Amino acid sequence: MSHEHVSNTKRIWFVFGLLSAVTTVEVILGIIKPGALEFNHFLGLNLLNWIFYILTIFKAYYIVWAFMHMEGEKSSLRWSVVSPVIFLVLYLLFILLTEGHYIYGVFKDSTIKWNF
Repeated sequence: MSHEHVSNTKRIWFVFGLLSAVTTVEVILGIIKPGALEFNHFLGLNLLNWIFYILTIFKAYYIVWAFMHMEGEKSSLRWSVVSPVIFLVLYLLFILLTEGHYIYGVFKDSTIKWNF
């Protein structure tokens, strides 16, 4: 009835490498800021910002998947944890984009100067 201890060193290094690679891509894109991604827009944001959002959500999901051991849980528990987070992230993104567009329009069309 004893459980054998399994070393997860290889898995930990894989997760470290994957998350480091994604972070490196984000940093390089943030430094270089390719014009093709920065000046093309999709749904009110430039493509570079969309890439940052997607990579950040990927990293957050993978951290939950690997370090909170969600890959070994039942599907119903995974969805009960992940679904509210997905909903809240999308809702927050919607609010930020909507309000940011409104504030931009107010400052663009008024005599109030940008003070930030």
